[in-house]
Amino acid sequence: MTQFEPVIGLEIHLQLNTNSKLFCSCPSGMADNPIPNSAVCPVCTAQPGTLPVLNKGAVELAVKAALALNLEINKISLFDRKNYFYPDLPKGYQITQLFKPISEHGWLEVNGRKVGITRAHMEEDAGKSIHHASYSLIDWNRAGTPLLEIVSEPEIHSADEAYEFLTKLKSNVSWVGASNADMEKGELRVDVNISLRPAGIKTFGTKVEIKNLNSFKAVRDAINVEIERQTEMLNEGKKIKQETLLFDKEKGETVSMRSKEDALDYRYFPDPDLPPLVLADEWLESVIASRPEMPARRKERFTKDYGLSDYDAGVLTSERALSEYYEDTVKTGANPKNAANWITTDLLGAINAAKLDINDCPVTAKQLGTIVTLTDSGKISRAQAKKVFEQCWQTKKDPEVIVKELGLEQVSDENQLETWAKEAIAENPKIVSDVKSGNPKAIGALIGSVMKKSKGKANPGKMNEIFAKLLQ
Repeated sequence: MTQFEPVIGLEIHLQLNTNSKLFCSCPSGMADNPIPNSAVCPVCTAQPGTLPVLNKGAVELAVKAALALNLEINKISLFDRKNYFYPDLPKGYQITQLFKPISEHGWLEVNGRKVGITRAHMEEDAGKSIHHASYSLIDWNRAGTPLLEIVSEPEIHSADEAYEFLTKLKSNVSWVGASNADMEKGELRVDVNISLRPAGIKTFGTKVEIKNLNSFKAVRDAINVEIERQTEMLNEGKKIKQETLLFDKEKGETVSMRSKEDALDYRYFPDPDLPPLVLADEWLESVIASRPEMPARRKERFTKDYGLSDYDAGVLTSERALSEYYEDTVKTGANPKNAANWITTDLLGAINAAKLDINDCPVTAKQLGTIVTLTDSGKISRAQAKKVFEQCWQTKKDPEVIVKELGLEQVSDENQLETWAKEAIAENPKIVSDVKSGNPKAIGALIGSVMKKSKGKANPGKMNEIFAKLLQ
């Protein structure tokens, strides 16, 4: 049986995070507005006598996204018309960039190697069709929303690599604020082009395109299903048909949608209403200079400067706001490793349970830093620190105030601790005998006795040291 190599390319449509549409002043991001066709105007429906005006904010976000994907910026780019007739496209054409896009020749590192990005170009979105059994409805609220279409090179060779590519792409573009990239809201949409070729052969096989992929998991599952389907067909001597497929996640199979259109069907030509987009050197340099430290670089710095594990650094740099929260916590003087542990466990656990975003977290970085420091200094135990965290979450009070109000501060005075220890030894001769007979774990029972005497305020770490000294 012949071994085949998958050849995969991705086409990603990214909704840019602007307030208004690409060529008019209608509000953007209104696809889910309960009032259909309420965010439309003569410009985005191409009424006679109207002219498009390019949204400067969309251009800036497109450049920021392109830089985040290591793309080269073209100082001069052009807009073209992609002509096709469908009800969700009121103009009868889509304004896009075929011949001279705003950016080209980028890459993302996947599985230890660079996967190329052919181009990223600006274009406007179409409207939304709602199909019923005997009729269809059209909502043009989304028509004209600014998109950045990102096209990868066919250099991805597995479903897992596609998943990693998309994960890094989403992280990078959301990191720079170009897009929220929320697939559930349609802000990031993915089409997959896939073909198979015999291992070791460089020529491409017949490709198919898979649409209707609404999650990264769906992308991974669809690729695996299609690889299996094409492998079986080729080994049976059948030919692959060039077509567009849909992925039925319930049945776990790809289903034919239509034969694949050729690009010539769209009759592209330069848009006569839009002049070339020329980026001034000074403006472009200011955008480049405003770039933040990117996730990969920040992750590397966290492991080097703060001694974090690769896993913890990865979690903390999964979102820009989360990484900044962590650094703000460390700046309070909190131990970097312990701060990371608190954030990746207690804080993120509470945020996820409350279905909040890190930006909405009721516990500030300063407050968390105080909790970490109080714990590390021995003033409160880890268990008490959790109580302080919960109270801080609910009341937003200063942690030190909460410690005083609840009477949680641990006793670390050695004279007092030694007095309690001697009392516990005198009251528990059997346990003392066990310790001296070579069972050091029995010290835990003595510490438990002291914790009762102190009403939980004795520092357990210091108690362990004192018992070890007294029972030598």
